[in-house]
Amino acid sequence: MDFPKLRNVNIFPVRMSGQSMLCLQDPQNICDKALFLPPPLHFILSFFDGRHSVLDIQAEYMRKFGEFLFTEKIEEIIRQLDETFFLEGERFQEAQRQKEEAFRKSCFREAAFSGKSYEKEQGKLRAQLSEYFTGPEGPGPLPEKGEKGPVRKDGMLCPPFSERYSNSDSQLPRCLERTGFSNGVKGLRGVIAPHIDFQRGGPCYAFAHREIWISPLPDCFILFGTAHVPMKHPFSMTRKSFITPLGQLEVDRELVDAIQSRCREDFFMDEGIHRTEHSIEFQCVFLRYLYPGPTPIRIVPILSGSFHEMMERGIPPIDLPSVRRFIEAIQESVSLLGRKVCCIASADLAHVGLQFGDRDGIGEYDLRILEEEDRDMLSHLERADEEGFYAFISGERDRRRICGLPAIYTALKVMGAEKGRLLKYGQAFTPEARSVVSFAGMAFY
Repeated sequence: MDFPKLRNVNIFPVRMSGQSMLCLQDPQNICDKALFLPPPLHFILSFFDGRHSVLDIQAEYMRKFGEFLFTEKIEEIIRQLDETFFLEGERFQEAQRQKEEAFRKSCFREAAFSGKSYEKEQGKLRAQLSEYFTGPEGPGPLPEKGEKGPVRKDGMLCPPFSERYSNSDSQLPRCLERTGFSNGVKGLRGVIAPHIDFQRGGPCYAFAHREIWISPLPDCFILFGTAHVPMKHPFSMTRKSFITPLGQLEVDRELVDAIQSRCREDFFMDEGIHRTEHSIEFQCVFLRYLYPGPTPIRIVPILSGSFHEMMERGIPPIDLPSVRRFIEAIQESVSLLGRKVCCIASADLAHVGLQFGDRDGIGEYDLRILEEEDRDMLSHLERADEEGFYAFISGERDRRRICGLPAIYTALKVMGAEKGRLLKYGQAFTPEARSVVSFAGMAFY
């Protein structure tokens, strides 16, 4: 501990009792509690990089504040961070090993964010999710199955895209003629839904999941989540059932095994990341809200890693053999098993501002510019052009940090849609951090 090193944790500004604080949160959930620090402590922690000694930190503190920082004070900070597993070291490694071992032995993936990011009690959770549909920013209440009615699109009433087609084969979109991914005459191939917290993105989730509700229930949902920690392979699967407060979702193990059997890579090597990754869990909560009780819901949970390697090499992701094999394996397996599936890309868009490492924060006027850039980018998806979508982001060197790129790109490749429709666009702006996360709900046919 002479050279303390802070783990790769989430740090973001908050206000508590009118005071600016910094929150430390563990993305791996080894520590399930957040820490709140005043700015001087954050300055000290900025030197917990494994290269600065206690003496170095004292010298930097003296230069910054003109005061001597006692060794006992630094040692107390180190002790508290070590006890809560925020520091690299033996305590963290042992706690991580125990968590991962318990996850490996379990048949279930527990609801890691129940009672934290959303209500834990069933009645309260249903009320919370219902408000995202019926509130002023939502798409309106869910209709009865088979009921035909208007749906609001960003505040305007309009018929669902799927209702523009009758049951006559001659009038169906051509995408239904392909094998494997037709899940009924309504033609929904998949959606993009956010994975931002429900409090900020709830109505946008509702727009995407309402489109799922008005379509026939598929045999299986293929969920493309976003991994927020590094992975050894570009994708990771799990066979574990997902628990939610509203019931569990079973994994389509036959389909998962068929996909893995067609790949050289072991796409279970990074399975432990599923334990604390929220992007798939949040979609499972909404799916169980749509289909409560004994309704069987089968899923294929897939976490997507980073595509930065491909950007650095100047190639599209499909040119990477492991990515191409995985996409082809999904398509072949779905077709062979005769599954009718719906793809869900759990994906946010831009991450811009001080909170994400930009030197300059973002202001109100910048939000309008960001929306224009996002809509230009999403226009490629409206044409179901995943390569154009990737090229747009690659062309700007991903300067806006589109964290949902891998999930969206892969989902579009798999579903083979002919067109997309933007259902809702949103931004979550944090004034105190001068930062923003953008997101969207989209449907593909």
